[in-house]
Amino acid sequence: MVTIKCRGITFSNIQAVIFDKDGTLEDSQEFLRLLGMKRSRLADAQIPGVGEPLQMAFGIEAGSIDPTGLLAVGSRRENEIVAAGYIAETGRGWLESLTIARRAFDEADEMFKHSAVSPLFVGSLEVLKYLSSAGLKLGILSAATTADVQKFVKHHALGDWIQLEMGVDSTLHKPDPKLFLQACEKLGVNPAATLMVGDSAGDIQMGKNAGAAGCIGICWGNARVSHLENADVAIASLDEITILTD
Repeated sequence: MVTIKCRGITFSNIQAVIFDKDGTLEDSQEFLRLLGMKRSRLADAQIPGVGEPLQMAFGIEAGSIDPTGLLAVGSRRENEIVAAGYIAETGRGWLESLTIARRAFDEADEMFKHSAVSPLFVGSLEVLKYLSSAGLKLGILSAATTADVQKFVKHHALGDWIQLEMGVDSTLHKPDPKLFLQACEKLGVNPAATLMVGDSAGDIQMGKNAGAAGCIGICWGNARVSHLENADVAIASLDEITILTD
């Protein structure tokens, strides 16, 4: 058991820390923006006029993405359903709309499948090593697919410190607390002794509803953001997570 402190807040008897991936460990904003724009353009090529509304729905704004928006926090399936909804408004049937949206997403994925994995936020690797060396179990629970999480861990050679590589592959989506409970079960730890670290309100809500030991919100460079107001503590860099020693 480990005692962790962040900005004056102390979490005692901690066994594990579960991290979100995008926006928490991985600096993926630019990749997500490009992916969302490509999805929108490919959908627009099939149904002219839906591209711009889709970009707005995804949360793409003036060359950046909204950290609380659909693209930043939603699963691929959730993004597909929203895209299909905009397509259906043009008079297409629902099944046809889903097919068109999925085709655009699949084509975009194919175009980006050989693109470089987004970088780790500076200092993230050192924090993972630091926490692992204290005997904590570490996991990743992302709204991305498990395959994407595994690709991320492999690319950045994190396997020595990450014991859980988990994404969203079923009908469950964040902030469903069942995801956090499943992650804890796979790690073999008690949720009440596990911290959740994430950059979205969904991460915080999921952890709290699952009975996590605490929820740490992160917004790199600026912890004073409204969407993390329900976190037990908000930080601007992962190295603010420190271990108290006797």
